[in-house]
Amino acid sequence: MGMIIPGNLSERERLSDKWGVAMCTERKNNDVQKTAEEMIRAGKKNHRGGQLLLWIVALIVGGVLGTMEIGWLNHFFDFIATVFTRLFQFIAVPTISLTVITTLAAIGVKKDTGRIFGHAVTYTLLTTFCSAFIGLAMFLWIQPTNLPLDLVNAGVADVPEKLTHVSYYDHFLSVIPNNVLQPYLAGNVLSVMIISVAVGLSLAFMPKTEQRDILIKGIRGLQDVLFSLIQALLWALPLGIMAFSAQLSAEITAGVIIGSLGQYVLVILGGNMIQFFIVLPIFLMIRGLNPIRVFNKMSPAIAVALFSKSSAGTLPVTLASAEENLKVNPKVSRFVLPICTTINMNGCAAFILVTSLYLMQNGGVELTWPLMITWIFIAVISAIGNAGVPMGCYFLTLSLMSSVGAPIGVMGIIFPIYTIIDMIETAENVWSDAAVCAMTDKDLRNTL
Repeated sequence: MGMIIPGNLSERERLSDKWGVAMCTERKNNDVQKTAEEMIRAGKKNHRGGQLLLWIVALIVGGVLGTMEIGWLNHFFDFIATVFTRLFQFIAVPTISLTVITTLAAIGVKKDTGRIFGHAVTYTLLTTFCSAFIGLAMFLWIQPTNLPLDLVNAGVADVPEKLTHVSYYDHFLSVIPNNVLQPYLAGNVLSVMIISVAVGLSLAFMPKTEQRDILIKGIRGLQDVLFSLIQALLWALPLGIMAFSAQLSAEITAGVIIGSLGQYVLVILGGNMIQFFIVLPIFLMIRGLNPIRVFNKMSPAIAVALFSKSSAGTLPVTLASAEENLKVNPKVSRFVLPICTTINMNGCAAFILVTSLYLMQNGGVELTWPLMITWIFIAVISAIGNAGVPMGCYFLTLSLMSSVGAPIGVMGIIFPIYTIIDMIETAENVWSDAAVCAMTDKDLRNTL
């Protein structure tokens, strides 16, 4: 019974050898797979670095070509810029709507929703009030003088006629939707947000039936289609950046802004630069985040915002940059960024405050401390209610000033240079959106 049969021993040895070879092969395969994954990750990282370099080159080349004043080339760049603007507008509204609906439908009944919303609103209010206070500090420091009266009267002709009698009440009323399709057709971001929040919460609190599940799957399928379209746009983005850069450089005149208007512009741009390069990075560092890293990862969205002049239109790129580059939890990014696109308007708050004080000063109003503090709150609340569309802050400020009887002719003088202001403000708004999203993600990383 204790005898060992040679044949059986050989069989065991053969099985042992096969097992050893299989284990060795598996280890090699694992090593190969691990190496491949590392190479893929490195390739993606290098690809992102190469992509950023390509965007910078496109920016420089476009700027140089735009200054050459070649007629047909400028017309071509205008066409390309218009195409990209229209494509971003085409994707922006459905992206906002579907993102809010799917996010609320998925987490609307969970405690995570309240946490995310609370952090996002807190950071939004803090950064927006900081921006307004900085604008006021710059205004008091530089103290822009009044414009000549004849220039103010002449500026009335440059104010868009349909806005001379628009009140803030009319602006607020236009946000309330009276049918489902009109806000989507008109691109009214606030109305779209109201509809989307209502639908998302309805899906969240509905009984979990088969019909509900099918509907949510269909909406998520549409969202996946949109994200595929966004990827295609990002692939072609260097051409768009070149066109936007050329368009801008061709529009800049050789004249120099001097006097009172120059002081006003210095207040606006100086406040934006302080908020952009000092205040927001400080917020990020306080929350333990590297502002240079966050900026680098979100740079595609900030670049698009700079030239598109629409934080709502930039949202598809902002979402893609946050999730793919910054690795933000989609639960956070798809809830925070659409909301921030509507309510987080750092640049707009500073513009409304400074411009309102400037107009009232030109109208002979004495700027007392109670008045200025009151207008800080008006500016912040108005900015939160503003739509993230091109020239949205300009039109909103004009509405406010029309309702208080300020000399709106000054707005006509500001109108020709507002393009530059709008670009910088929009880039600041998207940079602030990214900061709020990153801070919220950091705060809730271990709890979601």
